[in-house]
Amino acid sequence: MKIDLNSPAASQLSVDRGTKQVSNGSLAGTQATTEDQISFRSDNLSVQSLTSQALKTPAIRQDKVDTLHQSVTSGTYQVDANKTASAMIEDNGR
Repeated sequence: MKIDLNSPAASQLSVDRGTKQVSNGSLAGTQATTEDQISFRSDNLSVQSLTSQALKTPAIRQDKVDTLHQSVTSGTYQVDANKTASAMIEDNGR
């Protein structure tokens, strides 16, 4: 499932950005470092909207299935053995 972060529902999420100063603890210096913090808040409407959007997304992307089926049927589908092997090795490492 993919959630589009550019959708109207996602843009309804509010983000609080704040800074927090942390002292370095030395007596000689009064330098402080800042640390960025992000806090996400959402209201019930935003959550419901995003949930609705996710539930509308089909589990099977029929357009992709149809395109692949047509390629296999016509004999134009080609498998890249190197990509397949790389993906298998990468997935095995997880």
